[in-house]
Amino acid sequence: MGSSWRRTWGNVRTFIGNSTGGLSGGSNLASWAVAGTLAYFLWIKPSQDLKRQQQERAAAAATAFPDPFRYVEKQKPIPDSQDSGLIYANKKKANDSEAEA
Repeated sequence: MGSSWRRTWGNVRTFIGNSTGGLSGGSNLASWAVAGTLAYFLWIKPSQDLKRQQQERAAAAATAFPDPFRYVEKQKPIPDSQDSGLIYANKKKANDSEAEA
């Protein structure tokens, strides 16, 4: 029974060693680092850049063509003829009466 798990463990180690190209130790780690770096710059980074460019184009297109169903105020606001802007205030008459006195 003891040799069974040893044989299984040896088979797993052999499989991993063969799948990594037979490299072991520092050279194995270095080769994986090089492969990962190449994969990043050849596949991952270009796809991220493409996505970012598409989002920027979509945002620019959205601002260039405003929503046709957006509400736009057509009337100009009526200006308030009072100085204070309050309906109940009567500042002009108060200033006139002070100037007369």
